[in-house]
Amino acid sequence: MNNNFEYITNLQYKVKSLTDQVKSFESGEKYATMYSKCKNQLSAKDREITKLKSELAQAHSQIVTARKNWMQVLEDVGNEHVKQLQKKDNEIDKLEKRVFKTEGMLDLAKDNLRERNIELYKVLTELEEEKGRNQKLKAQINRDYENSSIPSSLKPNHKKINNNREKTDKKPGGQTGHKGHKRKSHTPTNQIHIPAPEKYINSPDFIPTGRMIVKQVVNLKISVIVDEYDTPEFRNIHTGQRVHADFPSGVINDVNYGGSIKSFAFLLNNRCCVSIDKVREFISELTNGQLQISKGMINGLSKEFSKKTIAEQKEAFSDLLLSPVLNTDFTGCRLNGTNVQVAVCASPDTVMYLARENKGHKGVKGTPIEYYQGVLVHDHDKTFYNYGSEHQECLAHVLRYLKDGIENEPNLTWNKQMRELLQEMIHYRNSLDLDDDLEPDIVAEYEARYLNILDTAKDEYEYEPPSNYYIDGYNLYMRLYKYKESHLLFLHNKNVPSNNNLSERLLRVLKRKMKQVMTFRSFDSLHYLCNSMGMIASLCTQEKNLYSSISSIFD
Repeated sequence: MNNNFEYITNLQYKVKSLTDQVKSFESGEKYATMYSKCKNQLSAKDREITKLKSELAQAHSQIVTARKNWMQVLEDVGNEHVKQLQKKDNEIDKLEKRVFKTEGMLDLAKDNLRERNIELYKVLTELEEEKGRNQKLKAQINRDYENSSIPSSLKPNHKKINNNREKTDKKPGGQTGHKGHKRKSHTPTNQIHIPAPEKYINSPDFIPTGRMIVKQVVNLKISVIVDEYDTPEFRNIHTGQRVHADFPSGVINDVNYGGSIKSFAFLLNNRCCVSIDKVREFISELTNGQLQISKGMINGLSKEFSKKTIAEQKEAFSDLLLSPVLNTDFTGCRLNGTNVQVAVCASPDTVMYLARENKGHKGVKGTPIEYYQGVLVHDHDKTFYNYGSEHQECLAHVLRYLKDGIENEPNLTWNKQMRELLQEMIHYRNSLDLDDDLEPDIVAEYEARYLNILDTAKDEYEYEPPSNYYIDGYNLYMRLYKYKESHLLFLHNKNVPSNNNLSERLLRVLKRKMKQVMTFRSFDSLHYLCNSMGMIASLCTQEKNLYSSISSIFD
């Protein structure tokens, strides 16, 4: 209720105030007051505007002056800047020219450097090539019978063989207390008595001891023994046919040579490698010119001997097929200016030389190797891996190749380790008696060391690849890895030798003959010679007199 009263009171005051204002407007007083007040305000504004205009004009004048001054300053600064820019442009031009010149010189230097680098790379490449060639030539020059397959006969300047025996104070020759090895006494064919000197017989100071002092002089006498056969001849009076008794076998010509002469000439020519002319001269001198054997007869002895031993050759062929281990190899010889081959097949007591036109499978055809089913010992001729049941490679060759690798790859260690291991294996194998068995633990240890050394070789060749000019060491490593069973078979089979020296020795005999012959004129002559030398080598293994055996064959 109080609120309504206050509200009404306020409204009454507002209405009264508004009524007074309306009255003042209606009477015009309010307008006059407002006009006067507005006029005064306008005058004040005009004075303010005038003052502002004056200040604006003054400010404008100052601005113009300042603008002129700034323009002058800017012009001066611009001129100075233009001068600086011109100076900088000149310097830039100079620098650009200098840079251009420098870039030209740099490009020229780069071109020269590039050319020098190319020349350097070329020289380094050539140097590396020359090093490789030098290594290859050095390897070739240093190769001899100790580190390669070159025979010792082609290296006449052998190094001095050191005497490893310890020196003692004993004098050379027989030692006191040792039984002497005297010359063998022979049954005398002529006794010559030397009488005692008179000064010993008639002197009372000397008495006989009953002992006879005997000394012999042994000589050799060769005499010609001629057996002459004769028999009466008869003629048929009806047909004119002439007949006589049969002569013994082999007595065909008017003069025939017996087995002793044929064997002597045959062995001189084929075993001792004496030329036909020298054999003929020697026999003539031994018989004081009584025997003048023709060169054709001596030359035909190999053919005659070969034909007379056909049965023995077939038997030798069969014996080689039954041998548990067979050594084999090829060697070359000359035939009318072309190269042909000779194969050797050998066991400890049987030998066959076989003349062949080629190596490889064509050379193997018709030899015991073609049908052999045992262990083949050879020198890494891959053709032989197609024959036989097992294989053993010649470690004598491997040891020489390893020594060559040690000399030409001194920065590697595997080749020296492998050579020492193989020598240790061979020594262990050779130290066994006939009744001793190979110990599996020792063999397994050797095989493990063998594989570890091959792993070392693999790491060394991966770190430092082999040179293109000396690849033999790497090839040997690959060969030892690929054919490891064929290099270690001798540790599992006591019948298998660690090398192919049997074939090497037999081929060396043939090579000496080839040095004397120089070249063969027909393949048949080489064939007959091979058959003959094979029979000679087989007879040498028998405990018989070689000369007598061959004489009996010729007879």
